Amino acid sequence: MNSGTVGGWVMRNRFLLWDGLVLGAVGALLVFLGVEYELLRHVGMSSGAAGALELSEVLAIALVLGAFVFVARRRMQMQQREVDRRTTAEAHARELAFQDPLTGLANRRRFDDAVNEAIASPPGARRLHALLMIDLNRFKAINDVYGHPVGDEVLIVVATRLAAAVRQGDVVARLGGDEFAVVASQLFGTEEAAGIALRMIDALAHPIVVGGTEHLVGVGIGIALFPQDADSGTELVRKADIALYRAKAELGSAVRFFQEEMDAQVRERAHLESELRRAVTKGDIAVHYQPQVDLANGELTGFEALARWNHIEWGDIPPERFIPVAEECGLIVELGRNVLFQACTDAATWSGGETVSVNVSPVQLHSVDFAQTVEGILLETGLAPNRLELEITENTLVRDLQAAQVALSGLREKGVRIALDDFGTGYSSLYHLRNFKVDRIKIDRSFVEAMDTEAESAAIVRALLGLGHGLGVKVTAEGVEDAAQRQALIRQGCDDAQGFYFSAAMTVEDARALSLAQSRSLVDETYDP
Repeated sequence: MNSGTVGGWVMRNRFLLWDGLVLGAVGALLVFLGVEYELLRHVGMSSGAAGALELSEVLAIALVLGAFVFVARRRMQMQQREVDRRTTAEAHARELAFQDPLTGLANRRRFDDAVNEAIASPPGARRLHALLMIDLNRFKAINDVYGHPVGDEVLIVVATRLAAAVRQGDVVARLGGDEFAVVASQLFGTEEAAGIALRMIDALAHPIVVGGTEHLVGVGIGIALFPQDADSGTELVRKADIALYRAKAELGSAVRFFQEEMDAQVRERAHLESELRRAVTKGDIAVHYQPQVDLANGELTGFEALARWNHIEWGDIPPERFIPVAEECGLIVELGRNVLFQACTDAATWSGGETVSVNVSPVQLHSVDFAQTVEGILLETGLAPNRLELEITENTLVRDLQAAQVALSGLREKGVRIALDDFGTGYSSLYHLRNFKVDRIKIDRSFVEAMDTEAESAAIVRALLGLGHGLGVKVTAEGVEDAAQRQALIRQGCDDAQGFYFSAAMTVEDARALSLAQSRSLVDETYDP
């Protein structure tokens, strides 16, 4: 052991060494006095003389005893300081255990305790407890564009504003990410709960400035009340979440109180999601095909592939009901791939060589391997790329032009056709059409249906046809249901059409038969002996 190690050990244990020396001195003094007393007694001195002490001995005893008292007092003080230090450390540890490290608000553990405490302490007469579940709007965009450090700064400001908007004694918690909650007890009615929510909305209505940039965040707030809406903490949280889901469906900041019909709708949606997941896994989603017709000569040019779900108990479930659920719960990529594979497999058997159009969800466009998936399916099914047409909606193009370019431009170079669906209903501009090349635009059925009754719709159809032809792309009209609409579209130069006037969506067997009939008709017309 070197000198540095010895010195360090001495410094760390100096108080113990000092205490040991003092106690050793006290012990030595006691031994000395005992030995002296016994010696004097044995040499024949009287007990009084033997017991007498000289002044120096008295002083030595007093000094040693004083040192002993000093050491004992100091030891007691040190022990008290250690107890105080440990008490403070334990209190700090408890505080950290119940505190969100980023914002300083209560964390989920403290939130759970606050909910349980509220349930265990029923409100007084004509009062109630409220649970407010809060989720920020547009926060993900801040993280994506400016990075997580800026996002964290925004969350800190949000937490400060939320805490300032509630009453003293209300528990404001950050549950994770951009999710917050407030447990407000002993409210005088729903109006007071609404007042807290509106104050929070107002607090977040002002821009948050971080790094010289203004950030606007909205907020959705769902409120559940105790004891009106639930009799347990778990049920109260679940119903506040349901109300929050409804609030988030609004375009801007919104507050929604839980209502029983919400619960029924959420349970129904959960059941629908469960059944849809099972149907996708088992391959119960069928693909039907609606014919697309050349308006000039009436010939079949292609089919649009449409997902159809016939449930064993519920019957036919329309796509507009189950497709949004598939997008929300993450099933759309698998479902979209299944539909695309089935459509390409079926189209490869059509003798007339018609194209097949398949709708693509925005979620699919963000899949990193979407292009590779399409190429793999074409290779596996043997369908020529120029017989496949992928349809994206106009709003998808507007929302994420870059994602559409990344996912589809390479496929288009390989021959796959791209169509812009529901054209005229979104906010696309010539900029989008110039920077994203398409082969076809499809006029939304709402304009076609109103052509005969609304001059504005007829004018829009003419304008869209002129725009499409000016860009050198084909134009298809959707939702043609009668001869008058067909004739009007022919007069205005529309290329193709689809709708109930020509045919509803049909099974693959009927589509194959229609393709075969047309191919035979073309052969008969061409062959003239």
